[in-house]
Amino acid sequence: MNKIFARAAALSACLFATAASAEQVGNVDVDWLGNDIIVEAVADPKVKGVTCHLAYFERGLIDRLQKGNWFEDPSNSSISCRQTGPIEVGDIEMDDEGENVFSERRSIIFKTLRVKRIFDEENNTLIYISHSQQVQDGSAKMSMSTVPLYQSGQ
Repeated sequence: MNKIFARAAALSACLFATAASAEQVGNVDVDWLGNDIIVEAVADPKVKGVTCHLAYFERGLIDRLQKGNWFEDPSNSSISCRQTGPIEVGDIEMDDEGENVFSERRSIIFKTLRVKRIFDEENNTLIYISHSQQVQDGSAKMSMSTVPLYQSGQ
């Protein structure tokens, strides 16, 4: 049993080591109930020189009291990614499923906000998609941003 636990812990450490962390850079009050739009900067851990800004809705305490559903925030998100320095692409996934760059819980158990990176080899472009991942009742709410990988003078 200890070997299984050790392997699970090692796998978790590997998964979290490659995931980016977010730094909150903005907090927009949208009403008097404490509801906010949170803006976070997420640097891609495997592509130096690319930063994504992710915006999402966070429900306030009064809104949670009025509407119930204490433990969940909406699935809506928006993303914009740009080159913020010289781009250096590391060892990234090249398949059409892409690779998780960032994730953050939007409910206690069942909902996670994710940012995935997909490489469009034919157009030499990185595609970043923010979406909600749920156990069931998947959401069609998503946002997408692209970063071209061309060199100046080409």
